[in-house]
Amino acid sequence: MRFKRCSGILMPISSLPGPYGIGSLGEPARKFVDFLAAAGQTVWQILPVGPTGYADSPYQSCSAFAGNPYFIDLDLLAADGLLKPGDYKKRDWGDDAANVDYGKIYEQRFAVLRIACRNYLARRPVPGWDTPYDDDWYRFTLLSAAWLPDYCLYMAIKTDQKMADWQKWPEPLRLREPAALEQFKAEHADDLVFWAFVQYIFDRQWRALKKYANANGVKIMGDIPIYVAPDSADAWAGRELFEMDADGHPLRVAGCPPDYFAKDGQLWGNPLYDWAYHKRTGYAWWLRRVRHALSVYDILRIDHFRGFDTYWAIPADAPTARTGKWEQGPGMDLFDTVREKMGDVPIVAEDLGEMFDSVRKLLADSGFPGMKVLQFAFTGQDSPDLPHNYPHHCVAYPGTHDNNTLAGWWQQELSAAARKQATAYLALTEAEGAQAGLLRGVLSSAADLAVIPMADWLGLGSECRINTPGEPQGYWRWRALPAALTPKLAVHIREACARYFRAAPAPAAKPKKQ
Repeated sequence: MRFKRCSGILMPISSLPGPYGIGSLGEPARKFVDFLAAAGQTVWQILPVGPTGYADSPYQSCSAFAGNPYFIDLDLLAADGLLKPGDYKKRDWGDDAANVDYGKIYEQRFAVLRIACRNYLARRPVPGWDTPYDDDWYRFTLLSAAWLPDYCLYMAIKTDQKMADWQKWPEPLRLREPAALEQFKAEHADDLVFWAFVQYIFDRQWRALKKYANANGVKIMGDIPIYVAPDSADAWAGRELFEMDADGHPLRVAGCPPDYFAKDGQLWGNPLYDWAYHKRTGYAWWLRRVRHALSVYDILRIDHFRGFDTYWAIPADAPTARTGKWEQGPGMDLFDTVREKMGDVPIVAEDLGEMFDSVRKLLADSGFPGMKVLQFAFTGQDSPDLPHNYPHHCVAYPGTHDNNTLAGWWQQELSAAARKQATAYLALTEAEGAQAGLLRGVLSSAADLAVIPMADWLGLGSECRINTPGEPQGYWRWRALPAALTPKLAVHIREACARYFRAAPAPAAKPKKQ
């Protein structure tokens, strides 16, 4: 896959401005698509859209396939007749427009969605229908049959067990004894329907948004974590996929060794894949996962791509990631299978972290574009992250969602020597300003695609950082303020990108009415 020279913006759905505490798939997202089009951008990069899990991280989701209920737009539900304004407009969604209050979202959102579900069920059957649900419901449940029943059952049991980790459930449910599961289904049928309804609504709203984005010349680059969360429907229902004992406890877990981000490494805690099992099954689960992701996104970014070559395996009882060791992943065998079954897929490889020659070879053999990050460039050496070293076939960033904002990095993290190198390398001037000069370095590079985080276009500081790896609390909260995404800013972004032949052609002016 090759990009035509272009640019995009990294902006999580959760960070969109709008009412009800968090960004949503309705008007807030459509307004941002309009902003992207006005700014000449052709790619909208987002973070994973699965339900957020531990520490509110989208990379620790309870499902590799489900959508995040928090992103469901409540005004669209009202327009569908499933809610009344009083059901949701007066609730407490948090009092800080610049940050998501996940506690309040959790308290309120599911109560509102249950009202919508009751209203959806109450308006059936419609005269003339042969079935109790509409055709679109059956389309969704049929296409989602490989994951939806287990997800709904997992969520219903988890709710009944006061949100306890599945490894703490009663043994018959934890070990999926058929009689226990059938009894639970019979006693909690309404809950199973509710969780299916939530995913149905997410799917409907998501597809409408994606259609709108594509019609406006914007492709959505989505993200899948390489691993699944330990407390997830995938781990509970598919223990054969992972290194687990008979009781479902992980034997070893995922993470990465000490690096730029964390001196003790990162102990993620995700169960590791049993790659021998995946190979025996022809990578069936991975094929299903990639196929599903590419039905949701136009372009798929795979997080921690280097883990398919060699991955850091940590004993499950280790207190830090330091005691891990490198193990061999599936390598090109997996991606040859993906290409054989699915053709030339639009995948971007997140090839950051400790790089071995074998990882570089895997990236080259896969043909996927990798990533270059300007914040990693100024080491005093001829770094591969310096813009003159960027190949055409890559995606260039000033920083990712795991980095500080560009302003925060420049002001707080850069050493005097690195600042001196950056100033000389990019010929930064006081008149232009460091922020503009750093963005110029990314936009002017040879990279086919340049992606700028929205906070960097806004010039925001460290208080607007999305995430700090290894820090479990207080992140994934930043939101843009409603007044921030102005027509003036869109014009500025278009001009900056057009200077380096990245901006999409300006839309034709609509003819004036006579």
